[in-house]
Amino acid sequence: MAELLKDIFSPSFIEVFAKDLKEIYPDFDGVKFSEKVFDKVWESKELKQRMRHITEVLHTFLPQNYRASADIICKLVSYYLQNGHGENTLAFCFLPDYIELYGIDDLEASQKAMELITQFITCEFAVRPFIIKYEKEMVKQMTLWSKHPHKNVRRFASEGIRPRLPWAMALPSFKKDPTDILPILENLKNDSSEFVRRSVANNLNDISKDNPEVVIEIFRSWKGISKETDWVIKHGSRTLLKQGDKEVLELFGLGHDASIELSEFQLLEDSVKVGNDIYFQFNVKNNSKENKTIRLEYAVYFNKANGQLSKKVFKISEREFAEFESLNYKRKLSFKIITTRKYYPGVHKVAMIANGKEHESLNFELV
Repeated sequence: MAELLKDIFSPSFIEVFAKDLKEIYPDFDGVKFSEKVFDKVWESKELKQRMRHITEVLHTFLPQNYRASADIICKLVSYYLQNGHGENTLAFCFLPDYIELYGIDDLEASQKAMELITQFITCEFAVRPFIIKYEKEMVKQMTLWSKHPHKNVRRFASEGIRPRLPWAMALPSFKKDPTDILPILENLKNDSSEFVRRSVANNLNDISKDNPEVVIEIFRSWKGISKETDWVIKHGSRTLLKQGDKEVLELFGLGHDASIELSEFQLLEDSVKVGNDIYFQFNVKNNSKENKTIRLEYAVYFNKANGQLSKKVFKISEREFAEFESLNYKRKLSFKIITTRKYYPGVHKVAMIANGKEHESLNFELV
């Protein structure tokens, strides 16, 4: 049986953590700390609940003065960094959570702590309440962090200020107007670290969902600077590409083209049971005397509880087709039960998309 993610906070991990912390803070009672962590309701807690529980228990064993406790945490993190413990170790996520929970009223000390801690375990979630409460100050600080020598801090400058960071509170003011984010991304657009550049791309993709015109202008100004920056704008445009945005498609040479032919599109069955797969196949041909880049996608129109259809686009491939080149494709639609989607029986639809243009669609029944 696969280990659950929430079990990263194992008794052995807590024991080692307590031992390490006592080296830094001799007054720390590791035995009682472990007893308090693994209380009677520990087993019923999920990942985030366990993280917050450890944070709250840790608070009772550290000095109640926030600056003193933050200093101890920073000394522990410095110890780990200096002794090669590793970076971004998920089990230590309660350390940034401590800063978020107890440091919100001390911006200066918390900024200092996050700058160090994020070199070990990311503070991208912890920083967001600070951005909401101290927007002007945090934008200034994160702009400075975008020039930091450590790649984790530079990534933090972008990732922490993403308007729509998954599993985190949104940043409404930046969803409305991302202007203050742009200098940060400008500093990082050609960063030496792929880790950082990927965050820039994800940030741009977030912005595109609310302010597509802003990112399209950025794409135009960044295109051709370097292969790394070209990758950033391509990855950052994935939502707009799936939406079939005409400007973005043309920017990447993927405009609608009558020479692209999709044919022989068929479903191999006309129904599928929840938990099973259904297959479709089709042919694509470049009917041109010159090479063409063709982006192939398919859209699934899922039946919802209210009987309406909800469209979701999936990428198949993007490649260059030689003159008159033709290829056959076969793909499957999976209806295996997953936690991120609920399936409703009834008529569904699948449609083919080439360079953003939706072609023929077929219906099938989910039973």
